[in-house]
Amino acid sequence: MNEQTTTRAAIVYDFDGTLSPGSMQQHSYLPEIGYADPSQFWEEVKEETKQQDGDEILVYMQMMVRKSREPVTRQRLRSHGSALPLFDGVISWFDRMNTFAGEQRISLEHYVVSSGLREMIEGCSIREQFAAIFASGFAYDHDGRAIWPSVAVNYTNKTQFLFRINKGISNTWDNVAINRWVPMSERAVPFERMIFIGDGDTDIPSMKMVRFQGGCAIAVFDPGEWPNQTTQNKIGRLIAEDRANYVAPADYSEGGQLDVTVRGVLGRIAREAGYRPNAGETS
Repeated sequence: MNEQTTTRAAIVYDFDGTLSPGSMQQHSYLPEIGYADPSQFWEEVKEETKQQDGDEILVYMQMMVRKSREPVTRQRLRSHGSALPLFDGVISWFDRMNTFAGEQRISLEHYVVSSGLREMIEGCSIREQFAAIFASGFAYDHDGRAIWPSVAVNYTNKTQFLFRINKGISNTWDNVAINRWVPMSERAVPFERMIFIGDGDTDIPSMKMVRFQGGCAIAVFDPGEWPNQTTQNKIGRLIAEDRANYVAPADYSEGGQLDVTVRGVLGRIAREAGYRPNAGETS
C-alpha cells in the first residue's frame, strides 16, 4: 500500500430508533416500574411537559425517578442497558467500518449523541465501540441514587456536541474549550469528514448543521415500521425539506443499503483528502 497521511473522520449516531428499536426505556425499565404499555408513560410525559411548560427530556428523566418503586442507581440503569436490542448487523458494523476506513487511510471514530440515557448506553453491548457518549444523564448522591438530571440532551442542544467532536472535546462540562476559537484547519474532526446517522425529528437540527458544514447526514428508519404511514411521511418530509443526504433502513448488515452508502461516503472522504490506491489496489 502507498504511504499517505491518515485522515481522521467520525460517524456520529443517535441511539433510539437509530442503533436500537424504539426508546431504550421501553424494553425493560418502563415495564419494571409498572407500564405494561410504554406509550402511556410517554403520553404522561408530554402532558406534564405542557402543564409545566417544561423541557420534555427533563420531564421524562424526573418521571423515571419519581415513578420508580426502587432507588434509581447508575448500576440499575446500566443493567437495563445491557438488555437493549440492536438492529440487524450492528454488532459487526463497527469492525467492518473500521477495517474499510483503514484501507482508505482513514482513522475512523464513532460517537453517540442521544436524548436517551448515558447510563443505559454505557451498559449496552457496543459501549466500547464509542470514543465518547454524549447523552442525557443523572447526578447521584453519596449512596449512588439518582437525584437530579445533570445533562439533558434535547433536539436543539444536540448540535453543541457535534462541535465538541469537531474540536476534539470528549466531555460535557468544559464550556471554556467549546467556546474557544480554533482555526478550521486545526480542528480534530472537520465537519466535512463527519457522518451523522439519525432517525427522526429530534435529529433534524443536527442533520441540517452537518450538511450545512459540508458533512453527510443519513436518515434511517426501522424496517419493521416501514408499512406505517407515519414512518413514510416522516421520511418523505426529511427528503422534501432537504434534511438528509441519504435515506436507508436501519439494517447494518454487510452488503445492505446502509453499509454500501456509508462505505461510499468514506471513500469520498478519502479521495477528497488525497488518498489514491496504488495500481492493483481496490478501494
